[in-house]
Amino acid sequence: MKIKFWGVRGSIPCPGANTVKYGGNTPCIEVRLKDTDRLLIIDAGSGIRELGLHMMSHDLPKGPINTEIFLTHTHWDHIMGFPFFTPIYVPGTRIRIYGPVNYEDEPLEKIVGGQLTYRYFPVRQSELASRIEYVDLKEQHLDLGDGLRIATKYLNHPVLCLGYRFEVNGKSLCTAYDTEPFRNVFSTSPDDPSYDEAVAMEGEQVAMEENRRICDFFKGADLLVYDAQYTAKEYESKRGWGHSPMEFAVSSAQRSGVKRLALFHHEPVRKDSEVDGLARTICNQEKDANMEVFFAREGMEIDL
Repeated sequence: MKIKFWGVRGSIPCPGANTVKYGGNTPCIEVRLKDTDRLLIIDAGSGIRELGLHMMSHDLPKGPINTEIFLTHTHWDHIMGFPFFTPIYVPGTRIRIYGPVNYEDEPLEKIVGGQLTYRYFPVRQSELASRIEYVDLKEQHLDLGDGLRIATKYLNHPVLCLGYRFEVNGKSLCTAYDTEPFRNVFSTSPDDPSYDEAVAMEGEQVAMEENRRICDFFKGADLLVYDAQYTAKEYESKRGWGHSPMEFAVSSAQRSGVKRLALFHHEPVRKDSEVDGLARTICNQEKDANMEVFFAREGMEIDL
């Protein structure tokens, strides 16, 4: 596999002088299977616009574009680039879009394609020249041919969100964003009128089990792309927002024997200089001798 980051920022695009190095586009990752040149796309944030332009010059001359998009979830920053993805306007393009079943029971076609209505955009979905198929996913395993196997895992986010594990030719790529550590939501203080010892204990056990299951999901991955929007200190006031402290991402990856960890979904107000400063402390190669840790950047390419 060859991986390229086209968007690494979280929440909202933030282009400008302070985000040139790491990039200001929201999530989009390109995955190429080397033997077949098959193209997989993870998320359709604003970064997918530049990927689409690249595909027009790189892929279209070889024949009609045929690709697959895997959405982690349908929050705005992960789908907002779809109407600006040029291949959807090209006759002959075929796209299969995978994503989690929304808790409101609205199909992917309505949520993602619903951006293409006159209320929001000058082109309607029914006017697209491409052929698009939507596939709803739950926690499951898929065999998609070419030796490609995919597993999905529910993450901890305010809307239903999936982590992905892509495996081909003995190599594995995992994603674990947008997510935060599972925690006990029940009171553990005996002084609290709502305290129930049995419920509190069960809540602790469930949270521990779910955190273990996620670690098992990306165990031994060659590359893990993990949510790292906050520092541990910032996270104290942002619990429940669905994003992880970077220190937790590193420790989880260490416990799971991950080979390379890409810290991802950067806080939109975080300047390049601030990310550089964090990298000097978080990406400590002496501490993480058996695992490479780095902050993902737009344009970064990784061969597996």
